[in-house]
Formats: sequence, C-alpha cells, structure tokens
Amino acid sequence: MPGVLVTGTSSGFGLHTVVELARRGRRVYATMRDLGRRGALDSAIADAGVASRVDLVRLDVTDPDSIASGVGEVLAGAGGHLDAVVHNAGVAVGGAFEDVPEAEARRVMETNFWGVLRLTRALLPSFRAQRHGRIVIVSSNSAYAGEPANSIYVASKWAIEGFAESLPFEVGPFGIEVVLVEPGSYKTEIWGSSPRILPEKSAYATMMRHLEKVIDEKVLASARDPREVAKVIADAIDASRPRFRYPVGPDAWIGHVARGKLPTRLQRFLVSRLLGLHRVRP
Repeated sequence: MPGVLVTGTSSGFGLHTVVELARRGRRVYATMRDLGRRGALDSAIADAGVASRVDLVRLDVTDPDSIASGVGEVLAGAGGHLDAVVHNAGVAVGGAFEDVPEAEARRVMETNFWGVLRLTRALLPSFRAQRHGRIVIVSSNSAYAGEPANSIYVASKWAIEGFAESLPFEVGPFGIEVVLVEPGSYKTEIWGSSPRILPEKSAYATMMRHLEKVIDEKVLASARDPREVAKVIADAIDASRPRFRYPVGPDAWIGHVARGKLPTRLQRFLVSRLLGLHRVRP
C-alpha cells in the first residue's frame, strides 16, 4: 500500500499517528528533526508489532536542505509514489506578546507555518505527476478565536488555515486534496516542552501567574488521550472523500460550531470569564 510521510513523530500526535497508520497496513515514513529522540517511537512500534512497516527518516521542517534530503530519501523508498503527508510537527511558546522575544516568535512561525509550506512545496511535483495526493495539516482549535498569552501560536494556526483554505483552488485539479485536523486539548509533550516566558518585572506578571495556575489545574487536568487524534488523522487519510475540517474533542467541536457566529467582544468576554481573567488586575 502506498506510503504516508508524517512529521514530528518523536512524541504526541505524530508518534500515535505512525502506530495507527501502520496498524492499518500503511507504509509509514516517520520523520523527526533529531533521530536521537527516536526511542519512544521505536518502543511504540515494537509493542504494536508494526516496526516492519515503519521507516525513520531525519527531516527538519525548518531546514530546506534537510527537507530536500528527507523527501528524496522517502520518495526513493516509496518508489516515487507517496499517498499522503501529515504535517504534524509543531512548537509553541507561552507568554504575553510584549515579553516574548522575537527569536521565539520566529521559531514558532518557522515550524508551524513555513515548515508546512516548505515541505508541501517539495512534495507537490510528485503529487501532481501521479495525479493524487492528500495533504493533512494538524491545526488546532486555537485557530478558532484569540487566546491570552498564546498569540504567537494562535497566529501560526490562523496563518496555516488561510493557506489550507486557499491551496485547493490550485492543486485540486491535479487530484490533490487538503485536509485540516483541529484538535482541542490533548495530553501531549507540547505543554511541558514549550517555553513559558515570564520576565521578573513583567507588566503582565499577575495575569501570567493566574493563567499558569488555571492551565495546570484545569486545562491539563481535562486534556484527552492523543490517540483519539491519531485515529481521526488515519480516518482522514483512509476516507474516499474526506471532509475539509475535522475538529477533534469536545472543546474543538464547541469552538467549531461557534466559529464566526459570536461577535469578537462576546468571545473575549466568555474566554475571560472561563479563565477567571475578569478577577485579575495588573
């Protein structure tokens, strides 16, 4: 069965997606920036009995040379025919916008936005030649509305959704489909691995400390099993006629239904109440 390239597979959604796709009989090209972090994936595919269907390839979506060599290696292994790509690699940074260093903001955009564009551009010639290909982009319910102390990550997801909505006009005639998977809150390593920027004398210190407590005690406590998202990604690849959007999880579905229907001021009011920000004063 034709292969699927998945980015960001050392943990989280990417790792579970590799396992799920391989269980369904797919040939999976699992890519990651640092193959030294392959241990968790190696264990997962061994436990699932699918290691023979998985090839690990180094690919850093922020490095054009790495994309070129990684895509070349994958296409060579796949005999020049790849069924789909899952753009899963993603990073985040928490903090009030004024406090977040530009280097951190650019790091997020380079991975979450430009990385998707670079890898898509590298794969489009082969997808066009075979008149088939599915581009699955792991977005987020953060693309539905603004969020406090998360403006850079939200911006990256809004940007990639605009790209995803526009690209089908160009690639659709070649049989290429674009799909967005939009998870809500799930237990992945991004929560612990993302920097939280809080300078000692920040004007936003009171709000940030409040938000850290709320996120750790409420949001993470209710976060769901990431294998749910992996199954939806695999379903989107297996579907004969996939939907364009796949919200995943209760909070994502609520945001999806409310998207564009609530005035922005009302959205801000509801989010502030939900997070208790109306009780916080600088």
